[in-house]
Amino acid sequence: PVFDFKPKGHLELGEGLDIIRQKRLSHVSGHRSYYLCGAGALLQHALITFTLRKLLSKGFLPMTVPDLLRGAVFEGCGVQPSATPSPVYTIDPARFEDLCLAGTSEVGIAGYFMDHAVQLQDLPVRVVCSSTCYRAETDTGREPWGLYRVHQFTKVEMFGVTAAERGMESEELLDEFLRLQKEIFSELGLHYR
Repeated sequence: PVFDFKPKGHLELGEGLDIIRQKRLSHVSGHRSYYLCGAGALLQHALITFTLRKLLSKGFLPMTVPDLLRGAVFEGCGVQPSATPSPVYTIDPARFEDLCLAGTSEVGIAGYFMDHAVQLQDLPVRVVCSSTCYRAETDTGREPWGLYRVHQFTKVEMFGVTAAERGMESEELLDEFLRLQKEIFSELGLHYR
């Protein structure tokens, strides 16, 4: 949209409203973290609830997943926990052998289906999960600004399991998910690309 004023970014708005705090946190949680306070915390919960209700009405199976998962589950999703630098946080191996913090609920949901048979007539399976995501973000060459590339955040995710009988099922489900994302953003009155 075109404004007759200079629009502010989310961090400037949030700090001005005292609903986001990202400054002066190095002594509490290090860099790339934040607090949501008051209306900011309520807004996050409202967005999660809105999205969950929307997707449940479309037949999605709600799921919660473990935050800690074994390396093999990450590897099955194409993530290499032992890479240098590691894209995931590894728990102290002296106390908890082979456990990492999930950066997305996708890994936990995929782990659920690793040893879980699904009948062909029950496909596709549509799952929705709200989870805390832990990311060992690496240096991208520029300083991140705002609530981007942070180490921990909450996300609602759609996940699907399809057949491959016709060879188009995965693409069709992805198109459905994209349509739902557009619907969600439109209903919230948000601009997207």
